[in-house]
Amino acid sequence: MKQFLLLISIAILLTSCGTIEKHNDAVTKLHSVEDLHSDIDKLYKQLQRLHPRLYQYTSKETLDFKFDSLKKAINQPMTSRSFHKALAQVTKYVGQGHMSVAPPSKAYKRKERMARLDAKFDVNNLDFEYVENKIIVRQARGADSLLKHAELIKVNGQNAMDLHSEFKKTVASDGYNTTFHNRVVGYRFLRYYQQANGTFDSIALTFRNTDSTFIKTYKRIFKSEKDVAKTDSILKNKPKDTLTKAQRKAKKLADRIKWKQKRDENRKRGFDYKTKTYAKTLNFIGKDSAVALLTIKSFSKGSKYKEFYEETFATLKAKGTKDLIIDLRNNFGGRLKEIRILYTYLTDKKFALINKSETNTRLPILKSAMSNSTSLTTKLLVGLLSPILIPSDLLRTSKKEGQLYYSYRAAKAQDPNPLNFKGHIYVLINGNSFSASSVISTQLKGDNRAVFVGEETGGAYNGTVAGQYKTYTLPNTKVRARIGLMHIDSKHKTTPDGYGIKPDVSITLTYQDRLDHRDSELEWVLNRIEGN
Repeated sequence: MKQFLLLISIAILLTSCGTIEKHNDAVTKLHSVEDLHSDIDKLYKQLQRLHPRLYQYTSKETLDFKFDSLKKAINQPMTSRSFHKALAQVTKYVGQGHMSVAPPSKAYKRKERMARLDAKFDVNNLDFEYVENKIIVRQARGADSLLKHAELIKVNGQNAMDLHSEFKKTVASDGYNTTFHNRVVGYRFLRYYQQANGTFDSIALTFRNTDSTFIKTYKRIFKSEKDVAKTDSILKNKPKDTLTKAQRKAKKLADRIKWKQKRDENRKRGFDYKTKTYAKTLNFIGKDSAVALLTIKSFSKGSKYKEFYEETFATLKAKGTKDLIIDLRNNFGGRLKEIRILYTYLTDKKFALINKSETNTRLPILKSAMSNSTSLTTKLLVGLLSPILIPSDLLRTSKKEGQLYYSYRAAKAQDPNPLNFKGHIYVLINGNSFSASSVISTQLKGDNRAVFVGEETGGAYNGTVAGQYKTYTLPNTKVRARIGLMHIDSKHKTTPDGYGIKPDVSITLTYQDRLDHRDSELEWVLNRIEGN
């Protein structure tokens, strides 16, 4: 048995090395017109077979025409990166923000990957956003903290807003919404830059602040053997431990208790190790600190979110809080299960968060796991678990009037939590409020449970195609396509179709607000509460 496992491991390792070379060759070479056309056809067939709402926003005739036109326009060899740019400008017409295509990037061997992970690249200390036709520094950490709110003018000599306009052409939102395009490209600016230009180890950024315009160059700094030797020397020359055996034991126990407490807190609130911030926070603000501000940056971070919400609403009940502000700005979504749990604290009525989900497959987990992009290890594991996974999927799937439906727990009637909040609720939203944050916003809006302040969400009011995904790698160009398998929607609907949750009070962030450190949306709510 041991010899068998060893042979399997060696085979996987050899396959991996060969795959890396083959992959990198595909990333850089020019692909023939025939191969490019083949990849277009294969992707469209995958979409037609798997996507449950492919023609919701663009008719079949129009989408057929756009894919055919793309093939006609490609009449000479292209690299994978150039092909991705052309392909993304067509797939965006599917009108589903979760359906995306991504260019392949260079693959590295394990030693190279580890070296890159250990490398220092200070440009990662900068986060950007789009404000009033500008790209500005949203957050800056470390030595670059003074760059916060500086305007980004150029990237390696290219105009930043010209790049922003180019990147927008490849971005899809839900339906006909436009607020998502500007917001998401600003928020993920360097990610889109890397998609367009490939992995980079240096970058020159031109900034403008109130005093001057200047260029700052960032370089990825790899650890040298000298750096490693210096670290080893520091560890070897640590001061000698003068504690007694009993003292060391007590210190070790105390350190472990402290570590467990910190770990549990990180799991409850969703700690982000890059920004050193929490995804979920509760603060009390306003006059006499009587207003609760629940900031949720993500519904995907933090494994012990149930404990966080239970503690949060127990605190609100104990304090007799009458006004709750939920900040969902720049929340791109996450777990359906988490927003179902959260909504039990926001209503005093029995509810079903979503309808049964339209799908084109009875076995979504297998479809997702057995894609050509999935590793051999994952496929083997899923294969071993298939006697459990297949019956589970089949039991959740039903057919009505020729349409398959998949039943999530969120589609079943749910009782409110005894700690449910009975006061006033205000929700802050913007174009980056997407996916799960739009689903729970639809429920709050449809139930007339909250006042919405900010701008239209990027996620659609009438639902989105998400839930489970199949990631399909195009065989020739290695461009990756992510295809949603479930249509997730609430019983609440609005007309016209294809737009996000509209704010009751529309407020658009200005650059001056950032310079003045003002949160105009939050200020409006606090003034409203104080006025009441």
